[in-house]
Amino acid sequence: MDFSYSEEQTLIANSLRKLLDDTYAQDQRQRYLESDLGYSADNWRQYAELGLLSVPFAEEVGGFGGSSVDVLVLQTEFGRRLALEPFVSTVVLGGGAVRLAASAEQQAEILPAVIAGECRLAAALGEPQARFDLNDVETTARADGGGWVLNGAKAVVMGGDTADKLVVSARTGGAATEREGLSLFLVDADAAGVSRRGYRLIDGRGAAEVTLDNVTVDGAALLGEPGAAWPVIEHVADLGNAALCAEAVGAMEMVNELTLDYLKMRQQFGRPIGRFQVLQHRMVDLVMEYENARSIALLAAMEADNPDVTTRARAVSAAKVYVAGAGRKMGQWSIQMHGGIGMTDEYMLGHYAKRLNVGEQTLGDVDHHLARFGAIAAAA
Repeated sequence: MDFSYSEEQTLIANSLRKLLDDTYAQDQRQRYLESDLGYSADNWRQYAELGLLSVPFAEEVGGFGGSSVDVLVLQTEFGRRLALEPFVSTVVLGGGAVRLAASAEQQAEILPAVIAGECRLAAALGEPQARFDLNDVETTARADGGGWVLNGAKAVVMGGDTADKLVVSARTGGAATEREGLSLFLVDADAAGVSRRGYRLIDGRGAAEVTLDNVTVDGAALLGEPGAAWPVIEHVADLGNAALCAEAVGAMEMVNELTLDYLKMRQQFGRPIGRFQVLQHRMVDLVMEYENARSIALLAAMEADNPDVTTRARAVSAAKVYVAGAGRKMGQWSIQMHGGIGMTDEYMLGHYAKRLNVGEQTLGDVDHHLARFGAIAAAA
């Protein structure tokens, strides 16, 4: 099977890699981390100018009309440099929810600003009591005249600390854990009654706890039909997991590069430690883990747009399980081969391990996706 990029994808990857190589040296990344925004506003502007923020959106709203495989191309490059900008939260999750749920009129109103880099989105789907079950929603939306009143709390909203608008899941019917009765609303992040407690995840990216206290929105804030949002929520989570797997593959590539360079450089007993057979075998294992992860991440990206939920869920959950396990193994083994330097904050390896760890715990961990895959297999 041919896993190589198309000519167009290669051009996109090369242009993004050049930009990130020029703007994501370790000292530059540290400055972004220490800034109030937590990432580079200039980079975000350049992503918009390059058309990267338009990739998964339809041409009718100014998008590129690309697929999740095109997103994989970008995410792999972002993972290589541990980019901090809110691409996943804005384009994949928040933008994905708007793309899948909103009417054509709503998309035409919202998405051009996203594509231009003028509106950052965040998907507020998870809740404190729910762990990874996105159907466990206690946030409520009560009809009030021609609008809605939202009350509830959302947890670990990726990109929620800097987002301009939030895509919020709320219950307009059904019991707390039922899949029926869920709706999606687009809420201004600074609206009356919305409070956010922002913080940094261990990999440096921003997130927030969001509280909704009698937040009033008009009827146009409802995305799609009331009570029918679960298929969109599930699909958005699959899109996010496919993107996170691609990002992890980019990080794994750099973990292997750093480790191989160190094995060639570090001297012990008068020769490079990479000449010791046990370390050569371990390095081969890391390369095999990377290649397998790359293959299954590509499969997930190829199926992430599939409207058939069974086929899509099987591919995405399988990829999440494998990539998460491989990422944890690679982080541990590479640090072990580096010794003490692998644990220092001044050396990038530990930062890659943190990014892999965050990806593993976002939108469902290994146990969650094993259970999901098992349920699909049992129902087949």
